[in-house]
Amino acid sequence: MSGIDPALGDGSGDTARDLGFGVAIAQFAPGPDKAANLETIARLARRAVERGAALVVFPEYSSYFSDPIGAETVANAEPLDGPFVTALGALAAELDVHLIAGLVAESREAGHFANLLVAISPVDGVIAQYSKVHLYDAFGGRESDWVEAGPIGTPQTFSIEGVTIGMQTCYDIRFPEVSRWLVDAGADLVVVPAEWVRGPLKEHHWRTLVTARALENTIYVAAADQTPPIGVGASLVVDPMGVTIASLGEREDVAVAWIDPRRIDEVRRVNPALALRRFGTRVLE
Repeated sequence: MSGIDPALGDGSGDTARDLGFGVAIAQFAPGPDKAANLETIARLARRAVERGAALVVFPEYSSYFSDPIGAETVANAEPLDGPFVTALGALAAELDVHLIAGLVAESREAGHFANLLVAISPVDGVIAQYSKVHLYDAFGGRESDWVEAGPIGTPQTFSIEGVTIGMQTCYDIRFPEVSRWLVDAGADLVVVPAEWVRGPLKEHHWRTLVTARALENTIYVAAADQTPPIGVGASLVVDPMGVTIASLGEREDVAVAWIDPRRIDEVRRVNPALALRRFGTRVLE
């Protein structure tokens, strides 16, 4: 980081893009009580805003979660204009903050739901969404039995203070091409809501993969996980040089990091990996 106080600038006429903003990782353990989940989200969002966040990232399945996922989860799927997203919109407007959270959404595929991320603006409501592409059919899980895989197309990104933000979900982090797909669409910050299931070496995988995606793309990555008993917690924000600049343990909490575009520029001058790559860009197939 530059060591310059973002609130003051360096006296050279900083623009909004120069100054950046605070991003919060907010981790908790969603359950089958939707009202309780929303109450927790509101409490953590307020804490994040008090700590200076302009964007708060919540875990995958924030609206509803039961283990294992199944017919109950499908029955609790909501439309994009349903009560969960409506409540998020009201909260974003009240706190003047952007929110990202995981929604169990209605699917066009019978007996399935969509594992959806929604980005909410305090002014414009839903400004981007992302449906999980890589389903968790690994480590004994079978997400595809109940979840509709998201389509692959042009990523939906949005910007805060000149910083472009893209979204991906949990198991997607094991596939480097997803983050690169977002970076090729202009993302400076990739957010990763997750329900990273506990198990041998899983926390090591989580931290390593999040760090690798930041390093290889010279971007910020903000990853928000569910807490135990199912998730590992360990939410973190990693900068373009692979430095963890905010992190949490296993308990419900919020941590805030500063997203500084100047840091991206500094790192890319030293490590122009994106400019030097030999393989061309293409849409995922």
